[in-house]
Amino acid sequence: MSSSRDELDSELMRALAEGDDLSLNRLMHAWSQPLIAYLARLTGNHATACDLAQEAFVRVYRHRLRFRPSQKFSTWLFAIAHNLARNQARWHGRHPETLLEHEALRELPTLTAHAQPDEQTIANERVSALQNAVATLPQEMREVLILSTWHGMDHAEIARIQNTSAKAVEIRLYRARRHLRDLLSEQLKP
Repeated sequence: MSSSRDELDSELMRALAEGDDLSLNRLMHAWSQPLIAYLARLTGNHATACDLAQEAFVRVYRHRLRFRPSQKFSTWLFAIAHNLARNQARWHGRHPETLLEHEALRELPTLTAHAQPDEQTIANERVSALQNAVATLPQEMREVLILSTWHGMDHAEIARIQNTSAKAVEIRLYRARRHLRDLLSEQLKP
């Protein structure tokens, strides 16, 4: 995101803290889709992602006075969402449920409509293999991979979200990519 976006977000948070509740609507309009996309990739379930994103914005409102203008709003928002997703994963770990179908990570790219049917089938199989492999990554590796690859965040931002060091993020990202490469070496051959 650009520095003008960061400045606008800080201004909206200042206005929200001063009682302009409509500022939250503008923040939600700007950040809902990226946040839902992140959470969908992280949780593997679009409905859960929507619920968590909504709860993240409730927390933004509830803790609007805690926001420090010196920090990036996006980092603060994604840290809130990150913690909500972890709490939700812990809860599901203690309360397992049987799901008939795991919802795939929807936003992964596929070929265009102009592709030949056999090329599209191969592409779909590769995307499915990648989605399944990403889902098997340990939570911290999956989070780092999603934030870096699909949301373009740098190591320092991810480190603030995960409350760790940039070096730890770098190592997790390296290990996640290596793990995916090992898992997918046969399936992703051209």
